[in-house]
Amino acid sequence: MYIIGCYVSYLLISLALTVWVARTLHKNGRVFLVDAFRGNFELADSVIHLSVVSLCLVNIGCVLPPLRMYPNRDTLWATVELVSEKIGLVLLVLGITLFFNLFLFSRVRKRSRPDSSRGVVLANPAPRA
Repeated sequence: MYIIGCYVSYLLISLALTVWVARTLHKNGRVFLVDAFRGNFELADSVIHLSVVSLCLVNIGCVLPPLRMYPNRDTLWATVELVSEKIGLVLLVLGITLFFNLFLFSRVRKRSRPDSSRGVVLANPAPRA
């Protein structure tokens, strides 16, 4: 009896979390990538858009398979446990994919910056008088 409400709430919460994380990644990741790509807005927008799409696809791909019937879930408490278990999995997948995206953004940013330990001069010092 409660199983339909369980799946409706699971889908709504999962999709809302996915949209929220995707919007957060888009908003904050764009600023990070514009800096990493030295002001190249088109490249930063393209990379962030592809990252958001991949995050959504991976997460929705992980949300849909657990949609199978559990006939023994006929009490409210059992369905709450089922929803919390499934939402926990969604949050774990979102966290892992977000961490992976941020890790990649960090690598891109490090590669775009000259490193003083490799002998690259960042700025010319002022001549001494």
